[in-house]
Amino acid sequence: MDLNSIIEEIETGEQDGVLLALQRYNEKMNECFTFRKEECDTEEVNQQKRLGELVLDFLSRELQPPCQLACLETARILSRDKHCLQPFVNCASMSTLARCASISVVTGEDAGSTEGAEEGRREEEASSDDDVTIEALKCICNILLHNELSQVVAVDLQLIRGVTNRLKKCSAAHWSPQVIFFDLRLTFLLTALRVDVRSQLAQELHGICLLGQLLDTTLCVGRTDSLESIGSEDLPPLSREQTEIGMEILKILFNITFDTTRRKVDEEDAAKYRRLGAVLRHCLVSRADGEERTEEFHGHTVNLLSNLPLPCLDVFLTPKVTQGSVEYMGVNMDAVNILLEFMEKRLDGGQKLKENLLPSLNLLTESARIHRETRKFLRSKVLPPLRDVKSRPEVGDALRNKLVRLMTHVDTDVKASAAEFLFILCKENVSRFIKYTGYGNAAGLLAARGLLRGGSDSGIYSEDEDSETEEYREARAQINPITGVVEDEQPNPMEGMTEEQKELEAMKLVNMFDKLSRNNMIKPMQLTMDGEMREVNPDLLLQTANNQPDEQQNSDNED
Repeated sequence: MDLNSIIEEIETGEQDGVLLALQRYNEKMNECFTFRKEECDTEEVNQQKRLGELVLDFLSRELQPPCQLACLETARILSRDKHCLQPFVNCASMSTLARCASISVVTGEDAGSTEGAEEGRREEEASSDDDVTIEALKCICNILLHNELSQVVAVDLQLIRGVTNRLKKCSAAHWSPQVIFFDLRLTFLLTALRVDVRSQLAQELHGICLLGQLLDTTLCVGRTDSLESIGSEDLPPLSREQTEIGMEILKILFNITFDTTRRKVDEEDAAKYRRLGAVLRHCLVSRADGEERTEEFHGHTVNLLSNLPLPCLDVFLTPKVTQGSVEYMGVNMDAVNILLEFMEKRLDGGQKLKENLLPSLNLLTESARIHRETRKFLRSKVLPPLRDVKSRPEVGDALRNKLVRLMTHVDTDVKASAAEFLFILCKENVSRFIKYTGYGNAAGLLAARGLLRGGSDSGIYSEDEDSETEEYREARAQINPITGVVEDEQPNPMEGMTEEQKELEAMKLVNMFDKLSRNNMIKPMQLTMDGEMREVNPDLLLQTANNQPDEQQNSDNED
C-alpha cells in the first residue's frame, strides 16, 4: 500500500477524502499484527510516524463520527508497532486519545483545580459513540503496553482517576459492556505496570470497594448486609460477557491487593475483605460457558483469594447448609470442595505446576491451618483411613498418592508446598505424617523443621482420635517405616559370606562414599541430638571406618 498517497490525501484536510483513504488503509492492515525487526526500513518507519502525526492532528479537530472512527482505527493499527509510537508518546497525543475515549484528564494548567475537573466531566459526558470510545481505549492500551515513557505520561494525566470516575457510573447502564471491559483492561495495564498507580487505586480511590461492588453487580450477586445470603443454589451459568468482565476485575483486584497478606489490616479493612471474600466464594461456585472458561475464571478467583487476609477466609463456611450442598460437621463445604477439585484438576494437568497448582494448594493449606472444620473435611477427602498397607504411598491414582509423589518433585517450592499441606492435615504430628507418606518421602520436610527424631511441631490443634483401620492395626508391626508399606521378605545378601568377605565389602562401600564426597558428588550427613542434619567431615568418616576393627577387638578383650 502506498503510504505517500494516503499522507498526501490527509494533508489536504478534506474529511471525505481522508475518510476514503483511511478506510482503504484500515481494511488492508486491520489483520496485521506482525511488524519489522530493529533493522527495519527507515523510510517506511518514517512514513508510518508521519501518518500517526497527521492522524493525531486530525483527531484534535471537530470531525464527523465516521471520520473520527476511521482516524482512531488507523491509530490503533499503528500503535501495534512499537517502532512507530513516537508521535503517540506525549501529553498532547495521549490527551487527544483520552478525550476521544471520553476520559477526563488532568493537565499541567488545571491540575488540582475544580474547574479542570469540571471540564473533564463535561468532556466525559460529551461523547455518546461507543465505537469511538472503544477504539480510543484500544489505542491507549496498545501504547501503554509497548512503551514505558507512555506509562509516565498516563500517570501525569491521571488517567486512572478518569477511568475510575467512569467505572463508578457503570451500574447506571450508561456505558456498554464493551466500554466497561476496555476501561477495565486499561486499569489492569496501569496497575500491572505502575506500582504507584496500584497504591493510588487501592487507597486514595478506594478501588477495592469500587471493584468489589462492580464484580457484585456483574455477577448479579445482590447487595445485602448478610454474608450468609450469598449462596450457590441453582446458579445459572455466567454469560461470556459476565465472565470476561469478571476476570478483568479479578486481575485488577489481584494487582492492588498483592501485599495484603504481608501486613496487618484493621477492623474496617477486615470487614471490606470479608465482603470481597464472600463475593469470591460466589465466583468459585459459579460456572462459565464451557469447562475451559470455568477453569480460567476459577483460576483468577483462586489467585485473588490467596491475597486476602487469612482470618477473612471464614466466609467460605458462612452460608447455611441447603439441599444439594456439600455438608460436613453441619457446615457448608461447597466452596472448599470446589477448591479441592480445582486443585486436583490442576495437579492432573501436570503443566507449569508452580504457576498453576501452588495458589490453590497454598490456599487450601492455610484454610486447613486456621479452620478446624475445613481441615477435617480435607483430611476425610485426602487422607481417609488407611487400609492398603501393601502399596507404596506414592503409587496409585488417589489424591494422597498424587500429593506424595509431589513431595519428591524437582521443584523445591512444589515439593515443600505438597509436604506442608499433608503435614497440616496430619495436625503436624510426625508419626501420623510418616504413617501416610513414608519416612523417605517425609524426610525433606522433617529435616527442614528439625523433626527427624520425631516429636511434633508447634502447631496447636484440637484433640481428636486418629482412627486406625483393622487392616493397618494388624500390619503395623510389619510396615517398613521408610517406604510406608509391608514389603515381601528379602533374602540376606550377606548370607554365606565369611567375616573377612563382609569386612571387605564394607570397606569397598566406605571407599566409594569417600570418593563421592571428595568429588563433591554427595555430602555425608549426621543426625544431631536436636534432630537436625549436619555435614560430616570425609576424613573423620574414613578414620572412623578404619578404627572400627580395633575398637571391636578392644571391646572383645574387655569382655
